[in-house]
Amino acid sequence: MLRRSLNRANDALRPIALIPHYYSHGDGSCFVKFGNTQVICAATIEDRVPQFLRNSKTGWITAEYGMLPCSCSERTDREAAKGKQSGRTLEIQRLIGRSLRAAVDLFILGERQIKVDCDVIQADGGTRTASITGSFVALYLACQKLMKTRRVFENPIKSQVVAISCGIVNNIPLLDLDYSEDSKAEVDANFVLSDNGIIEIQISGEQRPFEESEFNNLLEYAKKGKNELIEKQKLALGIKD
Repeated sequence: MLRRSLNRANDALRPIALIPHYYSHGDGSCFVKFGNTQVICAATIEDRVPQFLRNSKTGWITAEYGMLPCSCSERTDREAAKGKQSGRTLEIQRLIGRSLRAAVDLFILGERQIKVDCDVIQADGGTRTASITGSFVALYLACQKLMKTRRVFENPIKSQVVAISCGIVNNIPLLDLDYSEDSKAEVDANFVLSDNGIIEIQISGEQRPFEESEFNNLLEYAKKGKNELIEKQKLALGIKD
């Protein structure tokens, strides 16, 4: 039997908080908390697009991700001080950008870019999934501002997006791993899901191959987590069914 933090069931999320309008500046922001993992997500609207999209009549969503020096148990140097971003940072911010673009009609957005900054202030596993879930809230608020200022005339958001981690620890499938679980997982997975389908799945056998039945168990856990996170987003944003 595996004893989890807070005596959680194997298919239970950590305590989740989504606090919109966290910043007084910017076009949309959200403080997101998955257990002890805490991230600030902020969206900024720019009335221009990258060079490769100029005169295309379509927009772009991109993301930047970073961990503050004392967000982990041991201080890490700022990547700006090193002069370059790590491969992990680049991979995560590209994942965030891809995930958010899947939720948006870029033609309705027009030739403008929304940039979402994700700053991890405390890490205890699942920083990328928390960042995606909180980033959607920030992005939604930015799109509301575009409609309110009549820069667009319909909502570019076409679906909600959340992300959640799953894994197998001691041959037991688990939902929403904290660091103590993630660090010893035999199988590690991140699911990016919309309210109407799958956007991306990252999964690896860290210590052993996994069976199709094990993958299916993790997918079912992820869907359960998705439904709960979708409702948390709706509550934070005041979305009514």
